[in-house]
Amino acid sequence: MFGLKKNNNKAKIFAFANQKGGVGKTTTAINLGCAIAGAGEKVLIIDLDPQGNASTGLGINKDDRKFSTYDILTSEQTIIDIKFETLVQNLDIVPSTLDLLGLEAVLAEDNEKSYKLKLAVEELEAQSKNEYDYILIDCPPSLNLLTINALAAADALIVPLQCEFYALEGLGQLLETVEHVRATLNKDLLIHGVLLTMFDERNNLSGQVAKDVRDFLGDKVYKTVIPRNVRVSEAPSYGKPVILYDYKCQGSQAYMNLAAEVLKKDKIALNSNL
Repeated sequence: MFGLKKNNNKAKIFAFANQKGGVGKTTTAINLGCAIAGAGEKVLIIDLDPQGNASTGLGINKDDRKFSTYDILTSEQTIIDIKFETLVQNLDIVPSTLDLLGLEAVLAEDNEKSYKLKLAVEELEAQSKNEYDYILIDCPPSLNLLTINALAAADALIVPLQCEFYALEGLGQLLETVEHVRATLNKDLLIHGVLLTMFDERNNLSGQVAKDVRDFLGDKVYKTVIPRNVRVSEAPSYGKPVILYDYKCQGSQAYMNLAAEVLKKDKIALNSNL
């Protein structure tokens, strides 16, 4: 269930999910996306969180979001028509708005409601001739229709997990949801990895939690750990990934290490599939 094997001509699609809020999903999506783009890969972020933090964190003003992922999921617009370029070369985003809060009611009677994002991404790849190498989907902090759409469309899941006392609480439910999606919507869905976030080396609890998670999940946990870092917290208020805001800070270096780890893992998986 772990490791990604993917046709080299198509984008690798990652969903970032954890129903627990405040674990670093959005921060990871935009900074990993920035780091992968910096490595020369073309990246698209799809913001599926009604709060729109990924959009704000990449400098997309709310007043400029005339269309959003809501319009994609209701089949009113296509991704290629509403995506934005960002300050980061090779990194684009499809923004979100609060309209997403009403999506479940709008799609209640739609037989394809769980596949709306998958269909939109397939249309994008046909229109753009597989322009993107990676598509990253930022999910809301819940296991609702938006997250189900992301998991149905994704090749693999990245799970940010905060280094705190209740780190593993809810992870079992998420993994059960993944198995349900595999059984009913997307049999090829993999778990690419679990990412430890907000690690504080001065706090004994962080070290113990990291050890417990690694003991429980083994090599399913990325080697890279994202530290608790004030520059990472500041960057979104400037509409920038931390790698642009402060390239040399500890948080930036961690996300670049994570990108290297993700790209290496994908290369190994691809070569083993040739």
